[in-house]
Amino acid sequence: MSVKELTPDEILARVLYRDGLMLVVDKPAGLPVHRGPKGGASFEDYFDVLRFGLPRPPALAHRLDKDTSGCLVLGRHRKALAHLGLLFKHGKVGKTYWAVVEGGPDADEGTIELPLGRLDEARGWWMKPDPNGLPSVTTWKMLGRAASSLTWLALTPVTGRTHQLRVHCAASGWPIIGDNIYGTAPRFGGPSQQLHAREVVVPISKNKPPVCVAAPVPDHMHDLLRACGWAGEDQTA
Repeated sequence: MSVKELTPDEILARVLYRDGLMLVVDKPAGLPVHRGPKGGASFEDYFDVLRFGLPRPPALAHRLDKDTSGCLVLGRHRKALAHLGLLFKHGKVGKTYWAVVEGGPDADEGTIELPLGRLDEARGWWMKPDPNGLPSVTTWKMLGRAASSLTWLALTPVTGRTHQLRVHCAASGWPIIGDNIYGTAPRFGGPSQQLHAREVVVPISKNKPPVCVAAPVPDHMHDLLRACGWAGEDQTA
């Protein structure tokens, strides 16, 4: 999946939350968060539009996969970025993803505890289940099902390993629809990946409640989510 070039107005329309320390923006699927070794467009290229009067553009506090849409947290200056980095590192930021998977679990909720390691050096970021890998934990909750053997899940990564949700779902026997690395989708020309960073909860200030932000469901996930029982943006879960 690829996206067309974004205009400044389109970037500004993707700002979901702004304060003096951070922004939460709605990343489109198909656009990497930062430029890779082979170059090409990235979401980071547009950050100058998001300065809102500050001398420097904001910077990434974490990352999302290229084909994952939704809530992306940016630090607005160095001190804020360092603070956010620690919150993410120590698991203080709550993250909920929505996914549509093939098949699905039998239970209504559960936990996946499966260590992950690098597949091999040649594959870069690709990961695999590895008993000697880093501890990796994901909790999940079933939100809906479709008659066509699809399930809508809310996934919460307790740890933050690369590709964690995608590997955990695939290893559990219910890969994410459209995952062309760990799932059954073809490498090219398959369906769009059905994984969306739905919500973040960030305890950015000690004396205020955590900031809770939700990203609207992208168009490419509407049909399958509706098949699983999603009633549109008026529904919360």
